[in-house]
Amino acid sequence: MSAVTEKFDWKRVFFILLGLSLFLVIYFLPPWKDAVDPTGKAFQLTREGKASIALFLMAGIWWVFEVLPIGVTSIAIGVMQALFAIRSAKDAFRDFMDPSVMFIFGSVVVGLAFTKSGLTRRLAYKMLAVVGDRTSMIVLGCLAVTAGLAHFMAHTAAAATVFPILIAINDLYGEGEKQTKFGKSLFIGMAYAAGAGSVITMLGSARAPAAAGMFKEFTGREVGFFDLTMYLFLIGWVMVFLIWVYLSIFLKPEKTRIEGLKEKVKELSASLGPITRNEIFVIICVLMVVLIMGIQSFVPALKPLDRAAIMLVSTLFFFIFKVLTVNELEDIPWNIILLFSGAMSIGFCLWQTGAAQWMAVNWLIMFQKAPWMVFVLGIAFFVLVMTNFIMNVAAIAISLPVSLVIAKYLGVAPDVILYASLVTAGMPFVLLIGAAPNAIAYESRQFTTGEFFKHGVLMSIVLMIVLAIAILTIWPMLGMPILAK
Repeated sequence: MSAVTEKFDWKRVFFILLGLSLFLVIYFLPPWKDAVDPTGKAFQLTREGKASIALFLMAGIWWVFEVLPIGVTSIAIGVMQALFAIRSAKDAFRDFMDPSVMFIFGSVVVGLAFTKSGLTRRLAYKMLAVVGDRTSMIVLGCLAVTAGLAHFMAHTAAAATVFPILIAINDLYGEGEKQTKFGKSLFIGMAYAAGAGSVITMLGSARAPAAAGMFKEFTGREVGFFDLTMYLFLIGWVMVFLIWVYLSIFLKPEKTRIEGLKEKVKELSASLGPITRNEIFVIICVLMVVLIMGIQSFVPALKPLDRAAIMLVSTLFFFIFKVLTVNELEDIPWNIILLFSGAMSIGFCLWQTGAAQWMAVNWLIMFQKAPWMVFVLGIAFFVLVMTNFIMNVAAIAISLPVSLVIAKYLGVAPDVILYASLVTAGMPFVLLIGAAPNAIAYESRQFTTGEFFKHGVLMSIVLMIVLAIAILTIWPMLGMPILAK
């Protein structure tokens, strides 16, 4: 009996070649002209900078159409930098172990500890007992929990904490590992809600403290801890609700209820027995990590501590006290870790070669004579696009200096630029590399990169509309200066 011949995947080959061709064409094109900001300062695009843009586009095509495992595309980013002398191999691959990547690694280990200890199922059953058996309410409950956690811990850690709980809930849906609209809603919704929740406080990510520092440097004014919450609380939670509405319409679960869920949850919850030593240990470790990261903003002595190092202390404790073993270490989704390693590498490549600044100046000077509202939304949109490819802190860092210079000419207050940028920097809904929660959600295997891209584009449009409404109505009512006096 002859073996079945595997069908040749022309679509995959086409997009592999498309990405490579685009890279080579841009790489060998003649030099591009300088970008000039309103003060007359020129930003030259070097050969390495043009090559990094070419690599950026190639990686984007490969990631979106998933022509290779997403982690392998990340490896290609390092390889291409070394082969085409964009950056040295040492620089290109050093970024694969950047502290941000190690923070994501630590967050994933926290999720594994929740699962191994049994805490995941205990929390899942408690939550289901509260929200009931209606699938729409289950999705809403999951979004609310994720967003709420992202107020008090990094959104990466929030997603890693919630992810195994959602896996347990999805198992109760009764469709096994089959992709379902319910599963898509749970995990895509989790990724989006983590971003929406993280914009509300200084604790949700590194982007807000970093942006506040830059803002003080350029304007001499402090951004208070509660100022951020006052202006962004309503936007964050409106987005959580709109994400739920969107999912309820476009990814409406196949079942309106999970029949017999209440009884099943009671039985499963009872079978867990009393809380164990390992569960208590995991809770204490995670709370300590969150507490230390939370009080860093208020205790000067703790500020030098790197967040990745703090997160990895919990990893060490989990293995020292045998909550986790080498088997769990082998279960870590290295495909996702590599994805973010590659994202860091291309992000630093664009930054260090000057390509990111060149793109920012070229984009923003198009709006120097535009109406103030178009200018502000143009800045926010640029940050939104860039933060889907590079670190959100870097996206703000390359756009804020230029935009604040142009703002003076248009009579726009710097406050609205800062907060508009923070809104879009926190919600990269389009690509998996835009934020760690996106990649963590992908590990569920409930959706493809193409599906995430499609839904993300629509939700990004919703986000821009919500931001425009906030700029025109909500923020002025709360006392934010919009136009410079």
